[in-house]
Amino acid sequence: MINFNEQILESDAKLSINSRGFNYGDALFETIKTSYGKLLFWEDHYFRLMASMRIMRMEIPMNFTMEFLEEQIQKTLDANQLQQASARVKLMVQRQQGGLYLPNKNSVDFIITTQAVPDDFYVLKDDFYEVDLFKDYYVSPTLLSTLKTNNKAINVVGSIYAKENNLHNCLLLNTNKHVIEALNGNVFVVKDKVIKTPPMADGCLKGVMRKQLIDIVKKMPEYELVEASISPFELQKADEIFITNVIVGIQPVTKYRKKTFKNEVSKMLLQKLNVKIRLSSSN
Repeated sequence: MINFNEQILESDAKLSINSRGFNYGDALFETIKTSYGKLLFWEDHYFRLMASMRIMRMEIPMNFTMEFLEEQIQKTLDANQLQQASARVKLMVQRQQGGLYLPNKNSVDFIITTQAVPDDFYVLKDDFYEVDLFKDYYVSPTLLSTLKTNNKAINVVGSIYAKENNLHNCLLLNTNKHVIEALNGNVFVVKDKVIKTPPMADGCLKGVMRKQLIDIVKKMPEYELVEASISPFELQKADEIFITNVIVGIQPVTKYRKKTFKNEVSKMLLQKLNVKIRLSSSN
C-alpha cells in the first residue's frame, strides 16, 4: 500500500505518464528509517526536505507541518502492518504535472512508500567490503548536488560499474577531483585522532546520518572532526574509511585498492549512535 496525497492506494497504482518526477526528475525524496513506529531523526529529515523544496522553488503547502507528514507516514506504516517492525520509508515530493522544463505551477504532490528492513538498531557490518573510485563522471560542486533529488544518473551508472568490477561500492569525485561521497552515502576518513569528511561546498549530499555523526564526534575530546576536501591520495594513508546513511548506519570499508583498514572507530561510533537513538526514544 502507498500513500498518494493522503489517499492509501494499492502498491501497483499507476503513476501518471505526465509525472514531472518521471519526465524531468523534478522531485525530492527522503529515505527514513523507522523502528516500531518511531521515525529516526525525523526532525532532521523534515527540515532538510523543507530547505530542499525552497531551493527547488517548490511551493510548500500550508499543511506540510512535521506533525502532518509524520501522521501520513504512520498511516502508511499502519496500512502495511509495519508499526511493530523496522522499515525503510521513502517520502517523495514532486512538482505537480504540467509544462515542459518550465512548470505550469509550483504546487506539489507527495508519495509515501514503505519496505520492511531486518535490523531494529544499527549493527556493525564487518564483512569484507571493497571500494574504488568511480572516475567515468564527476559531480559538480554546487548547492543542487547536496540535495536528494530524482536526478541520480551518476549513482545508477556507478552502481553498475561497481557490480561489473566486483566492488561493494564506489567513491565519487567532484570536478576538482576531490572525494565527496560514496554511491549511497557520505564518507568519513580516519587518520590518527582526526576524523575527516568532505564539506558541503564540495558537492556532497547533506546527509542526515552525516549530521548525527558530526554531532557525536564533536562531543568527543579525544578526536578532532574536520570538514575539508579529501584527495584520493589520502585514502591509502587512512587508518579507517567508513560510509554512512540512515538505513545502514555505518558501513566500514575493509579494502581500497591494495590498502586494508581497521574498524575500531566505526565500531565505537556505532555504539554511541545506538545509545543516542535509545535516549531519544525514551524521551
